[in-house]
Amino acid sequence: MLSAARRVASANPASLMRPLASMTSSFSTSSSAYAPTNVKNITVFGSGLMGAGIVQVAAQNAFNVTMVDLNPDALKKGQDIITSSLKRVAKKQFPEDAEKQKQFIDKTMSQIKTSTDSEAASKDADLIIEAIVENLKTKQQLFAMLDKVAPEHTLFCSNTSSLPIGEIAKATKRTDRFGGLHFFNPVPQMKLVEVIRTDSTSQDSFDSLLDVCTRMKKTPVSCKDTPGFIVNRLLVPYMMESLRIVERGEATPQDVDTAMKLGAGFPMGPFELADFVGLDTMKFIVDGWRKEGKIDDNLVAPVKLLDELVAQGNFGRKSGQGFYPYNGVGGKK
Repeated sequence: MLSAARRVASANPASLMRPLASMTSSFSTSSSAYAPTNVKNITVFGSGLMGAGIVQVAAQNAFNVTMVDLNPDALKKGQDIITSSLKRVAKKQFPEDAEKQKQFIDKTMSQIKTSTDSEAASKDADLIIEAIVENLKTKQQLFAMLDKVAPEHTLFCSNTSSLPIGEIAKATKRTDRFGGLHFFNPVPQMKLVEVIRTDSTSQDSFDSLLDVCTRMKKTPVSCKDTPGFIVNRLLVPYMMESLRIVERGEATPQDVDTAMKLGAGFPMGPFELADFVGLDTMKFIVDGWRKEGKIDDNLVAPVKLLDELVAQGNFGRKSGQGFYPYNGVGGKK
């Protein structure tokens, strides 16, 4: 699992916590049977690691998918991410059959279209999934525009890991057809999807999102629209308390990581995980939660150690230095 995490060291902030997500999915009590829906065409906005991963999984499971990005170079990079991932999947499924590998890749890629035209890409969509930058205003602007051009029946959802779904939905006139689908990175490998409903999300819309997840061969867990949903709501305070332990001089990052891996069975210690996620991402999340005022202040109180590292530009793996130093490919030095 740790080696897989290294392969995605530059993960999108929206993917927040891969290792613990895998544990969470194993405890899911959600039913696998949901009312079948007519969702056939999915449009995904964003072609980064998360967007490309969602596109790949949808295409592998017979959905017609359009990947949208205003930047043609970003679209090309997204296609390359998908192709590389499919090659790995094909080799694993058909290790001795090059022809079947090619057929698998070609069939999946035939389900995918790309576009830089948001309106054209939305006109036939049954479901639109947003996986763009983690910024509330930017997401609201996107959905306000899409609300005017997408068909009335189209479901909207965001892949945000830390922003309120209800606040994003307010930019539209279809709050009853708006929810959250929080995938985890790397999407093709991670089974868990947090399916978030707001107070306005209709039961039919929510059931449709659950059904889409099962058709993607994912394990959905139902969440209310609360800060961090399930995984991050539990994980971020745990990581913040780990920082406080070190800041108080009670233990070193190395000892805390060793203790949690060997004592609690976690695949990554909290400081390794913080470096993987990005210290700037952690700070962004806790600062946002404090501003919302919906979580106990003691759980998200500022930690000087974190603030100093971020101010110095030491974000973790992506910058080459966090609590640990890293080489150019994200491995520890």
